[in-house]
Amino acid sequence: MLFPIPDSRFPIPDSRFPIPDVMAEIPTDTIAAIATAAGAGGVGIVRLSGPHARSIAADLCKRELTPRHAHYVRFHDQDETAIDDGIALSFPAPHSFTGEDVVELQAHGSPVVLQQLVARACALGARHARPGEFSERAFLNGRIDLAQAEAIADLIAAADSRAARAARRALDGVFSQRVEAIAEALLRLRVHVEAAIDFADESLDTLGGREVGTGLRQAQAQLAALLAEAERGRKLRDGVHAVIVGPPNAGKSSLLNVLAGSERAIVTDIAGTTRDTLRETIRMDGLELHLVDTAGLREGGDAIEREGMRRARLELERADLALAVLDARDPEAGRSAVADVVAQVPRILWIHNKADLLAQVPDDGHAQVYVSAASGYGIDALHRRLRTLAVGDADEAGASGEFSARARHVEALQRASVHAENANRELGHERLELAAEELRLSQDALGEITGRISPDQMLGRIFSTFCIGK
Repeated sequence: MLFPIPDSRFPIPDSRFPIPDVMAEIPTDTIAAIATAAGAGGVGIVRLSGPHARSIAADLCKRELTPRHAHYVRFHDQDETAIDDGIALSFPAPHSFTGEDVVELQAHGSPVVLQQLVARACALGARHARPGEFSERAFLNGRIDLAQAEAIADLIAAADSRAARAARRALDGVFSQRVEAIAEALLRLRVHVEAAIDFADESLDTLGGREVGTGLRQAQAQLAALLAEAERGRKLRDGVHAVIVGPPNAGKSSLLNVLAGSERAIVTDIAGTTRDTLRETIRMDGLELHLVDTAGLREGGDAIEREGMRRARLELERADLALAVLDARDPEAGRSAVADVVAQVPRILWIHNKADLLAQVPDDGHAQVYVSAASGYGIDALHRRLRTLAVGDADEAGASGEFSARARHVEALQRASVHAENANRELGHERLELAAEELRLSQDALGEITGRISPDQMLGRIFSTFCIGK
């Protein structure tokens, strides 16, 4: 029984993206692994990839498999006994996920049956795949870049539909395409600067210096925009590290309990009840918020309380967001004790708690919100403000453009931005060699994101675009 599978599922790799320089390290053996989640299920899949995948499958199924057709077959063990009945699919290279010959064996989802299939495949010449090795081979064979490979893991780990959509967009290449576009722009600028070095007696303006400067500023603006979006994507994937900080008895632990929806922290009227950090993770509209409740900040205190305040300051050093909780009845008194320690945190939200004790509650401002952890007043507004501060005020249309990103992507974009700024400065002083080097470093930083770093590409572009040899 045959069911044809269209070729479009696995198109040939895009020729614009060269296979990485690690091509020499591409393995030539065949790997096998269970591709479905652990545990029993209705259907389980064993995947083979490599030069012997099709011959191994033919031995297992006792028949040759027609490419891109679904075959109803019986899987056989070494002694010709049946392991199970199921479906076999064959995808010859390069029309497969890994770019190699790939076979998928769909059997009943019994862990014992699936392990038998893997064991038989290994007996026929395959080996057990390492974690992530199928995606690694897809990268090595130019099927996907590094950012797309990481997006596969992000898609699998997505905890809600918004995170899944963001990972899917990264897997589709939305992030990679923007990185490649900026890298291409930097490459063109670098080629121009490298060529101008040979004409050192000429003014840079006469060699197109203004156009180079304009192009570099445009690339810097694109880098800044992409960095901001990648930071949002990182927070969507990794969550936001938010530290609750404030003077003693301002209601920090009460606020943590309200946000967590459970009695996670001990709450008393005694100042200094919280001595150590307390952690809780909550989800809000697709965002994971890692909350850390800390000891109240004040002068003095016993040795244990001082240690708690030291740990609070350490948490603030790596916080994405500080939730500075003050007593709404006298916020300025508490602000003076907190302002200095939260100054280095990228984003701060001043939360005036105990608003239910005020005769009249002021309107929320740009940087502060009035709440009552005891009565629940203002908590909905606090949720909205936290969401906006964490990843921006994106509506449904804005959320549809999000992509997942990782801390290494953000760090690479930051370095690319710094080198682009350095290149701009060196161009202003007409130090062309230094400008070219900074452009190279910026381009290499972007190449780390996708894995597309190829010195030969740069050399080829120089010779094809400019007559340097004349």
